[in-house]
Amino acid sequence: MRILIVSDTHGRDANLKKVVEMTKPLDCLIHLGDVEGSENYIRRMVPCPVRIVSGNNDFFSDLPREIEFELGKYKVLMTHGHYYYVSLNTEELRRQARTRGKDIVMFGHTHKPYLDVREDLTVLNPGSLSYPRQEGRRPSYIWMEIDDKGAAHYEVRYL
Repeated sequence: MRILIVSDTHGRDANLKKVVEMTKPLDCLIHLGDVEGSENYIRRMVPCPVRIVSGNNDFFSDLPREIEFELGKYKVLMTHGHYYYVSLNTEELRRQARTRGKDIVMFGHTHKPYLDVREDLTVLNPGSLSYPRQEGRRPSYIWMEIDDKGAAHYEVRYL
């Protein structure tokens, strides 16, 4: 299973389109918020399931605040993260994910890539394809694959 995880495109979708072209075919596209009105465009961009949550800049959006779902054998919580104070640290987000019995929690909001894979919980943030804030300021995303044995593999990638 081939999964593209992105966040914080803020209506500027050129880099997202470029990444989709580079990584297709996809089995799932996950967007962790701050699409700023591009949700329908993003859904039309790929012929696979698309999951999108609202971010703090998605005013007047009917996108869900968070989504809980299964990806292969993994139980996933996806959220933009601003309700969990992720700009300070990931502790509240981790607590929520563990309380809900999740294996993976995905968030955005900080515009900085983050990947912490542990046996009990994987916490990830793809950064931003439009307005990166980490050192070097390269647009980033996370590539996730679930292999034939059901194991998840992750890679932070940069444009």
